[in-house]
Amino acid sequence: MSTVCTSEETIKTIVSIQITAKCGRNIQGKKGDNLQSFLQVSVEEVNLGESEKKHSNPAKHTIDYDFTCSYTPPNDAQAFSEILQKAITFTLVEVLHEGKKGELKTAILGQAVVDFFPLLQGQCTFLSTVPVNPMVHPAIKESRQGIHRKQPTLDVCVSVPEPLLTEAELSTCIIMKVTVETAYSLPDTWTLPSGSAHSPFAYFAALEVPLTAEHDQVLMFSEGHLKPGGQREGKCRRKRRPLQTLLVPGNQFLPGSFCQPEPIDHEDGELTGLEDQPFRDEAEITKNRVSWDTEIRCFLDSSGASRLKEKITESRLWPVELMRTLVPLSRLGDENPEIPFHGLAFVDMGRLLYPGVSRIRGAYTVHPFYESELLNKAKRKTSVLKEQAKIATIQAKSRVSLAVATPKKGTKNYDAGSKGVKDQSKKQSVLPSKATISDETPESGSEPETKVNVEGNMYLEARTYVIIEMSLNRPLVPKPSPEELARRVKVLIPPKPKRPAGPSRAEKAVLDFHTQVGNAVAAVSEQFAELFGANSELQESLSKEQILAEVMGGLNVSGRYFTFKEQIKLAVVKIVRDKMQRSKPLTDPQEVKEFVSKLYVYLVDEMHVALNKIYSSDVAEDCTDGIKLESSQLRHFAKEAQLTSNYQQAVQYYQELVVRHPDEPLYKFEWGSLYMLIGDYMKAKECYHDAVSTQQTHQPSLMMCGVVAVLFERYNEALTFLERATSLEPPSVEAWTLMGLLHLSLNEAFLPERAFLEAKKILGEEEANRAHADDNTEEVKAQQDEHETDNPAPPPMAEHDPEFPDHDMEESGETSSHSDRSATPTKLTSSIFTRTVKFLLQNNALQMAEYALTQELLGSKGGCSVPYYYSLAQFQLLKGDYSSAIDNLKEALFYNSQFMQAKEVFLQACEQSPSCLTWLGLGKACYRLGELCVAEEAVAVATLLNSANAEVWAYLSLISLKSGRLEEGDEYYKNAISFDLQDSSLIEEISEAKHQTRMSKLASCFNASAQAQVEIV
Repeated sequence: MSTVCTSEETIKTIVSIQITAKCGRNIQGKKGDNLQSFLQVSVEEVNLGESEKKHSNPAKHTIDYDFTCSYTPPNDAQAFSEILQKAITFTLVEVLHEGKKGELKTAILGQAVVDFFPLLQGQCTFLSTVPVNPMVHPAIKESRQGIHRKQPTLDVCVSVPEPLLTEAELSTCIIMKVTVETAYSLPDTWTLPSGSAHSPFAYFAALEVPLTAEHDQVLMFSEGHLKPGGQREGKCRRKRRPLQTLLVPGNQFLPGSFCQPEPIDHEDGELTGLEDQPFRDEAEITKNRVSWDTEIRCFLDSSGASRLKEKITESRLWPVELMRTLVPLSRLGDENPEIPFHGLAFVDMGRLLYPGVSRIRGAYTVHPFYESELLNKAKRKTSVLKEQAKIATIQAKSRVSLAVATPKKGTKNYDAGSKGVKDQSKKQSVLPSKATISDETPESGSEPETKVNVEGNMYLEARTYVIIEMSLNRPLVPKPSPEELARRVKVLIPPKPKRPAGPSRAEKAVLDFHTQVGNAVAAVSEQFAELFGANSELQESLSKEQILAEVMGGLNVSGRYFTFKEQIKLAVVKIVRDKMQRSKPLTDPQEVKEFVSKLYVYLVDEMHVALNKIYSSDVAEDCTDGIKLESSQLRHFAKEAQLTSNYQQAVQYYQELVVRHPDEPLYKFEWGSLYMLIGDYMKAKECYHDAVSTQQTHQPSLMMCGVVAVLFERYNEALTFLERATSLEPPSVEAWTLMGLLHLSLNEAFLPERAFLEAKKILGEEEANRAHADDNTEEVKAQQDEHETDNPAPPPMAEHDPEFPDHDMEESGETSSHSDRSATPTKLTSSIFTRTVKFLLQNNALQMAEYALTQELLGSKGGCSVPYYYSLAQFQLLKGDYSSAIDNLKEALFYNSQFMQAKEVFLQACEQSPSCLTWLGLGKACYRLGELCVAEEAVAVATLLNSANAEVWAYLSLISLKSGRLEEGDEYYKNAISFDLQDSSLIEEISEAKHQTRMSKLASCFNASAQAQVEIV
């Protein structure tokens, strides 16, 4: 074979791969140190050559073979895929005796294997030292196979004159690795024969992947082994090579490739729920399984990689067929072969189109094979196993007819019992003809499918599943790096130039001198005021010289002069050292005189500058007697003004905060949220962009930049901002959910699913961390309780429902807190959408919040959740739909005990739209929180607004009863009944409250009576 015609109808040259076996080390044979041996080199069953007979070097324990041969596959995608699956085999043969006629008596010492894989990674030459593993044969003891002391090895060099793939081809082609690991929960009939460790059946798995733009390749896993249950498969098991029958047991494993099990919730396939864990534990520990643990590598050129993406887009489910057979494929028939135990698993390949994803692994349920199901789910018309059975049958007939026409020649066969399996393993990569498929499709499609797959249905009954892994050397969809995303954001929003780092040391020295001059002026002024401030007549009677003398005398007596003199001295030293750069003493008197003169002039000038600052009319420090607000106070006032709709005042507060803290993005971010509430999206955009220009990694601002970009229909910019937000630490549920919503709104395939999965993963990790923290807190609490058992708390007077805490129940506080913890599940009640809605509503992004609420409603199972009702109520409140907001809050209030959040929302509703229902809602929330006084005031206001509301009187009755006012509670209850109270649960709660109040009064009466008797005695 000298040329090959590719799909592009171009002629490609044949490459020549040079293989050199250099040196064997620690090789031992039957003759000990007097070892003579040679090498046989082959690829699969193609013999590449045989080396000369070489003697070992006993001193160095080496054998220098220096044998070179070549392998010449065609330079096309099919050949590259084949050599990825094949290996170079080196068989070491010991010469035991050489007869006079050249007859040799030999013994095989071992076998070494080298892969071609590095050549398809762009290397031209690679050196490898590989182990020589012994041939397992009952007539030869293991100690004679070269494993007596050290592991025997062979040094091999593989090279090509030029790279098999150019840089451009390397960047566009794909090397795909498919691993079929183990099938679990097998049908009951799949059992090992009694007294036998091996099954007589052969177990196959097969699938089809693209090779080029026009051709596919079939991957056949033909060496499955039925194994008994009893323990879980070992972790980090070594993956096996294909074509195992040609290799000794030690060489059947791929170097550096291991099966890597992971928690089921991290898998990409099916059966990943918590409810599936017990079933999988039982199947993977106790039941029989079929193990392949085989990895097949295949090559896809650039057009094949593009076709792979296209086919996944067309149908994300890829079929993997399984079967169990007692006969070879070639005996199943060439027209319409019957595949025994024909099963079908669908691998979801859609995740390989997620950006940056290059590996999927999971458990996939095995279904009975039906061509209709294959067509509906995978958009494919033909069975891979049936096509391979036809091809194998045709090839077997051709070999038979060729054998009849040609006399047999003697050939060596190191494993004659595996000929049938070798025939199957040769076909692990096959290129089916498109013409063949198209010709046979109408025939199979025209025949109505009426036959039931009885054997295949056993898979469903047993719930069989198979573990499959697929990985690519590079992602089909590249993921931008954080550096690239940062660069894109920088292009859209250039960062602000860094502010000056502050004054230099020289400037600080001058400023310090100005400060000390000011201190000296203050000291002199203070001394003057003490001497002459209250006695103006004395000042008028003295001359300037006398006044100066009096002031100097006072400064010396009080110590002020000495103080500011020392301070100014230090400031002058700093000026000399930092400003004038003088650190060494001057020895020349003339230089000293010139320097002192220069220093004096400079100090006098700076003194004048300092005095001008002090007495300048432009400085009005004496007028700043007002109260200066802290930044936290300004922020609080801004929020308060925003809640009371005083937006102009809120803007002024935020302006002040931004002026005070120009390098803090938080205040600019909150300022933008204020403009979102007003509806001025352009100014909101300016604020968010200003925040990002201040700090390029401010995650909330980046998210809101993306939201505003969506409002302006700048979807590429929005994607850039949101991708950058998702790349930052810590991972954000809101950022990933927003990006998923953006992809969903653009009707993009796979990307929304990927973003939502990432968001759910982060939310799950947060749940686990929170649950772990709560467990630790409970452990600490339990330890503290154990230390406090010497002083137990008194028991409560009466039982109380932990859902309705009373503010007077101090003695039962421990019990209530325990009940709250037990009632609160470790699982969050919110979803990724409600978490995102909360962020959006906090920043008044109503359009995106409405879209997220829609997705929450569409994805909800078992009805709407409490967070959904709260979020919807808040959304309606911001839109001004107060009646709908109240209705949703009432729904949420009776779904869960999140009364604090309800209190806050109702309080806001009472401020913006007071009504009987809003005040009643506030009263109900406060009552459930145990704030009875506040609850009573709120419900009293509700009665003023609508005195005919039965629910208002019912809650007044409850509050009175909880406060111990039985008669008043009865009166309010009668009013509620008169206004036709229909709520049965509320009526029952009032009855229970009456009973508890009566029991409490009775207990207090008994205590009072007993106390009186004690006093009488």
